[in-house]
Amino acid sequence: MSDVKRETVIEALKTIIHPTAGKNIIDLGIVQGLVIKDGAIGFTLSIEPNEAEAMEDVRQSCNRLLMQIYGVDKITSVLTAERNGNSEPPKKGFGEKRAFGGHGTPPPPKGPDGIPGVKHVIAVASGKGGVGKSTTSINLALAFSMLGLKAGIFDLDIYGPSVPRLMGLTNEKPKSLSDGKITPLKNHDIISMSIGYLMEKDEATIWRGPMVMGAIQQMLRDVKWELFGPVDILILDLPPGTGDAQLTMVQNIKLDGAVIVSTPQDLALIDARKAITMFDKTKTNIYGIIENMSYFICPHCGERSDIFSHGGACATAKEKNMDFLGSIPLDMDIRKSSDGGNPIVISQPESPHTKVYIEIADKIMQKL
Repeated sequence: MSDVKRETVIEALKTIIHPTAGKNIIDLGIVQGLVIKDGAIGFTLSIEPNEAEAMEDVRQSCNRLLMQIYGVDKITSVLTAERNGNSEPPKKGFGEKRAFGGHGTPPPPKGPDGIPGVKHVIAVASGKGGVGKSTTSINLALAFSMLGLKAGIFDLDIYGPSVPRLMGLTNEKPKSLSDGKITPLKNHDIISMSIGYLMEKDEATIWRGPMVMGAIQQMLRDVKWELFGPVDILILDLPPGTGDAQLTMVQNIKLDGAVIVSTPQDLALIDARKAITMFDKTKTNIYGIIENMSYFICPHCGERSDIFSHGGACATAKEKNMDFLGSIPLDMDIRKSSDGGNPIVISQPESPHTKVYIEIADKIMQKL
């Protein structure tokens, strides 16, 4: 269990604003008795008796936020109202201190949420960057669409969003709806959402962890995913790595399963094993491993070269007792079509590369 630092918890709680005072709950002195030990956090929120209903929402927001911190696995929080000596006596049954919410015991932390309007959610992850995870994600979404499913992709890489370019929608912006939600964007018969749609081109995202999670939660909550009809399968294109951001996303979004993408060389597979461990620890079903950039066929002589070695992902799948989903070559057409916003599954539907993506999508469908 990693150490949870008090400063991290306090900084996170500073982002929670009192509903009427307009200041954060730390500066107002509402948070009391903060205890952090072995991945468990306990605290009370000292409130006025007439604030109980509004502050119960605040308490639950605190719980959800703190559960996003890496290393936290339990939250114990209660509301307490302390009688002021100059105030009117409280109603009968209200003692000197009273805890709201289950006889002084808070309800268990909220589990991962499903996404309204979405039937199945699959995460595509990699232990490191540069292995072609986003290209794989978009082509898998398109493959699901070709297999007759209503598909979409949610780009969760806040710092380096790739989906706008892959979707050919770099100049498009979501629209606001009358119910306060925003529209996903649609192209190639699939829907998508990315922080890249909401920011100016080439603008750097310089955010701390709580801001990142807040943006993701807001997109999940505010996007009308079902605008073009119920979504059968939504691909979550996770950011590379296995840090705090990735773990909290997995903990807060209800997943049907996950797919690991790696190149064949040992360096990438070391990090792919870390991604596998992350999903194992969060009890997420792993559908299997995809070996991307598995081999290269020279377009001039037809000779095959294993530039990044070959077969490492398959061997790792056997070692971890999971399925090997397929090999995708390192190919100029895949790169060019992706960069051009017209991925190969849609631009070359009869190509052998498209066939591989569809075969992988079909294997995942059989597991759902």
